[in-house]
Formats: sequence, C-alpha cells, structure tokens
Amino acid sequence: MKSEQLRKKFSAHFGREPEKIVKAPGRVNLIGEHTDYNEGFVLPCAIDYCTLVAVMKRDDRQIQVLALDWSDETDAFSLDEEIKFHPDQMWSNYIRGVISELKLLGYPLQGCNIAVTGNVPQGAGLSSSAALEVAVTVALVAAANGSISETQSKDLQLDRLTIAQIGQAAENNFVGCACGIMDQLISSSGVDGHALLIDCQDYQLTPVVIPDELSIVIVNSNVRRGLVDSEYNQRRAQCEAVASHFDVPSLRYLDEEKLQSGKVGLDSTALKRAEHVIGENRRVLSMVSALNKGDCVEISRLMAQSHESMKSLFEITIPAIDQLVSIVASVIGESGGVRMTGGGFGGCVVALVPHDRASDVADAVEAKYEHLTGLRATIYPASPSAGVSLI
Repeated sequence: MKSEQLRKKFSAHFGREPEKIVKAPGRVNLIGEHTDYNEGFVLPCAIDYCTLVAVMKRDDRQIQVLALDWSDETDAFSLDEEIKFHPDQMWSNYIRGVISELKLLGYPLQGCNIAVTGNVPQGAGLSSSAALEVAVTVALVAAANGSISETQSKDLQLDRLTIAQIGQAAENNFVGCACGIMDQLISSSGVDGHALLIDCQDYQLTPVVIPDELSIVIVNSNVRRGLVDSEYNQRRAQCEAVASHFDVPSLRYLDEEKLQSGKVGLDSTALKRAEHVIGENRRVLSMVSALNKGDCVEISRLMAQSHESMKSLFEITIPAIDQLVSIVASVIGESGGVRMTGGGFGGCVVALVPHDRASDVADAVEAKYEHLTGLRATIYPASPSAGVSLI
C-alpha cells in the first residue's frame, strides 16, 4: 500500500493525519544461511518490498495500533504498565517487543497512534517481521523527537546498528525466536543497488555490486513457515553445543580441519550442523569474489553447494523447495545461481538470473511446480534497495 493510502486509512481511523511515515525493507539472503548467530558471514540485500509505519504522538501514555494487513485488527496498551505477550495476535508481539526493549534501554517514549501496512510477503522467509521491528523502532524514536542518520543522531544516539540490535532483542527476548542480527541489520542498513557483506562478529558492512547482467528473482513456494514454531531454535542450540565442545565462543572460531580433528564425542547431528556453517562461511566469501568478477559459473556452483548443504547437513529444506530449485536450475544452468533462502522449512528460493532468462524461469515454474507439488508459486522480481528511512 502506498504512503498516501496509508495516510488516508490512518486519518479515517485516528481522526488526524500521521506526523511521520517510516519505510523499512524486507530482505533476501543471497548466501550465508544460519551463519549470523554463529558470528559468521552473510550476504543479504534489502529489497523493494517494504513495511510502512505511520505514527502520531498522543497526549497520554497509550499506544494504539491499527494493522491494515490483518483485517484492520487493533491493539492497545499503556507505556506505564508491564508489556505482556499477546496470546492471540502474533503481529502485535513484534511491536510490543520493540517497545519493551526501548523501555528497558531507557528511551523517552511517547504515547502514539500507529498504523502498519506493507507488501513484504508474510511467512515467506523475506523478513517481514524484521522490517516491522525496524520500522516501529524508528517511528517511535522519531515520534519522541529523535532521528536517524548514517552515523548517529545528536539527541538519542540511534545509529543503524542500534536500530537492528533493538529489533533483534525484541525477537529474541519477547517473541521467543533466537534469530541472529542479519535480518534487522540489512533492513536498517541496506545500500541501494548492492548486496551487503555482513561480518556478524564485528558488524563490518561491505557493499557488493550485483553484476549488471543478473536479476534477482525470488520464488515463493507458498509453503508457510514460522521460525518460532519450527526447528530454528533447535538448530541454534546444536551449533552452540559444538562451540561448547571445542570451548570456543562460536563456530566462527573453527575451520574444517579443527572440526574433524576434534569431533570425537560430538553428537553426529550436531557435527553435520557445524559442517554446514563452516562451509557456508567459506562460500559467502567466495561468493563476494565471484560477484565482483561477474563469474556466473562460480556463482552457480556456490549457490548449488549452499542449497545441498542446507538439504543434507542442516536439514532445513523441504521437497517443495527442492523442486523449485531444480526447476529454476534447469533453466539457467551455469549462467546464474539458485538456492533456498531464509530460515528453512518452506518460504522462498532466490535466484540470480540473466535478464533474458527471467521470463523462461517464470514459465518453467508455472508449467512444472504445481504439477509436482499441488501448490502454486508466486514470483517476485526484486531490486537491491536502501535501508530504513523516513518518508
């Protein structure tokens, strides 16, 4: 929904126009899955599908929320009371979680009217939740007369890393998903026209150009996924068990040689999880080099290896996702790459596709996917976009 339409809905519901509208993008991860919470490397890009949050200050301490994409459901609570988990409206908890974290950090919050909408597909692994968390964080701080900048604002010291950390904390501590920081950090810090190499150990960000001849194509399997209800938290616990076995802070401190030489006594399943993460970190760095060189054969190889690792070692793909990857790969061959993207157990695949093959990919998916799975896929052409902004 465009910002002007959001303004109209906001005005009709609350009786006044919003003071500010914040735009935060979803993301697609080109490569580097389940490496972020292991202090590894990831290579996502913000995409031109976004969440919009309109906000207006109130004269009291109430938070009033209108959710346009959830049949105009509402939520209401006071900043002066303990913020509790909403048992019936999951979308509410991402907002409540952000506000809870801001309160814990001592930000001077203001009662607000808030309206939320967007076009990031929900439950597809494109970080609709992170986009919501980032947009709400900026909207609430902006409503309290704060601001954001490329570095930090003079009054509230809210830089883009802090925005991401608040969103991640909301998801970890309030919602209950032990996610890493990738989703929130790319939504806050994305660079227009670029993917972003993120070192999740020190949060160093390096923009990476997508070769001119390649388009980003996202294909939604329409198998819905939910990280909190999936085995995401279990995978993280397995990775942490391996790190503990080696007495290191995270899997970032291991390589293949150390893992294999010290694997005696390790659970075999946990060992496979670590093998994926260590190999995936290496593939991310190789992918940056391949993109910089425009080496499509290498891009194809790395994305195929990543998908196979997620399938056989991390065990987070499902048959419908594997079918989509196979269909797309049969069209683009070594002229591009394709893999599952996101936390797993459904959601989307991401492909880097030559411009002149994009329509062929769409035709092949339409012709084969439903016949093989009984599901209809949705295709989202995407462009690398900038991070959160006030509009």
